[in-house]
Amino acid sequence: MVGKEPLSSVFHRATDPLRAVSARGCWITDASGRRFLDAAGGAIVTGIGHGRAEIAEVIAEQMRKVEFVHASVFTTDALETYCDSVASLVPMSGAKVYPVAGGSEATETALKMARAYQLARGREQRTRVLAREGSYHGNSLGALDLSGRPALRRPYEPWLGRFAQVPGIDDPDVLEQAITARDDVAAVMLEPISGASRAGAVPHPDYWSEVAEICRRHDVLLVADEVMTGFGRTGKWFGVEHWGVSPDLMTTGKGASSGYWPLGHVIASGSVFDTIRATFVHGFTFSHHPVGAAVGQAVLDIIRRESLVEAARAQGEKLRTALEAITSDRIVEIRGKGLLLGVILIGDRDGVVRAAREEGLLVYPAAIEAVVLGPPLTIDDREIDQIADRLGRAIAR
Repeated sequence: MVGKEPLSSVFHRATDPLRAVSARGCWITDASGRRFLDAAGGAIVTGIGHGRAEIAEVIAEQMRKVEFVHASVFTTDALETYCDSVASLVPMSGAKVYPVAGGSEATETALKMARAYQLARGREQRTRVLAREGSYHGNSLGALDLSGRPALRRPYEPWLGRFAQVPGIDDPDVLEQAITARDDVAAVMLEPISGASRAGAVPHPDYWSEVAEICRRHDVLLVADEVMTGFGRTGKWFGVEHWGVSPDLMTTGKGASSGYWPLGHVIASGSVFDTIRATFVHGFTFSHHPVGAAVGQAVLDIIRRESLVEAARAQGEKLRTALEAITSDRIVEIRGKGLLLGVILIGDRDGVVRAAREEGLLVYPAAIEAVVLGPPLTIDDREIDQIADRLGRAIAR
């Protein structure tokens, strides 16, 4: 080999990653013994906090019973119990839960469900799915095609182009014009509150109800991307509940397992399920995984037992207040709901992320000049003050 020998056989995502050796609550410790306050929850993933020994016990117990069976042949008690629990929480009638291994798999599954629905209705021409300009729905090819993130799309543009992003992000009339301009729209996929793309942007109060009515009027499926907003993150179980909307399909991930297992879902309304159940062709090897279901149920139990949905709402208000008290003319706006907050900045976002890390604070960089905060829902008042203090120092630097 020419040149320097590699130090690792891992194809890392980071150029020079820190080596994590332990994690508890809202804190991660690296190999040098330095502790980091995880104000990003990884990538807005960790809801119940790091290092829950009871989850490790649940995993071991389920593995001793049934570690894996293929979903084309078997179901399990863990899966049946968990899907009943999820179906009882979502704002959808007759919900059916299709578990997968993460948010991008959920998006791919939802795209296929939308296509299956339109085929079952005799609408062969309906192939296109619309998303908002500046959206993000995952990194697999179908999800990337749906997403409006130019930097992520650019290398793969020759493989994209089946779906479309609608400009005029906050105007439902623009969306309706995009639907009626052609006869091939099968579904519309939207984030209730934007995540990394637009850093916690919240739509105007009537937006979701107007979009739902437009989709119903044109028999276009409404898909809510709850991968980042689901399972209590915004102070409701699911983001669409802030506006009383019942989507046709819902995707989830991240907080569903709080990072303890790769887990996501597509949740179909009863009417969509009844339409496609006989014709839907799809599957992943690790979908409907019994250990994932056991972890998901344990996470739900903790969220309920510790009232973490309510905590997200209350602690989110405290965090917003603390952030608004930072004295800096580089902060343009604090926005979001619950413990999904965006700090909109003037200038060097990446510099702020680096400076925050030097202050022992982990924040999530947005696609715009902003950082996103999504700490564990278990965060306490002292840690909230530390987030604001360390972020303020990072911005000042």
